[in-house]
Amino acid sequence: MKILLNGEDTEQSDGITIAGLLTHLGIGLDRVAVEVNQAIVPKTKHETHLLSDGDRIEIVHFVGGG
Repeated sequence: MKILLNGEDTEQSDGITIAGLLTHLGIGLDRVAVEVNQAIVPKTKHETHLLSDGDRIEIVHFVGGG
């Protein structure tokens, strides 16, 4: 399936969840916010929220520092 990930077209497996996508991308699940089709998906839903063909996903990874 095709999705738009942070503004770039990409191919992903059918039936992938947000958590699966983050793992595939090597992004930790704890310090991240994910928006699907302009709606924030709560972390509690990342394991079960299935992505669909044509979804627009924005991932923001929080980095600490001082």
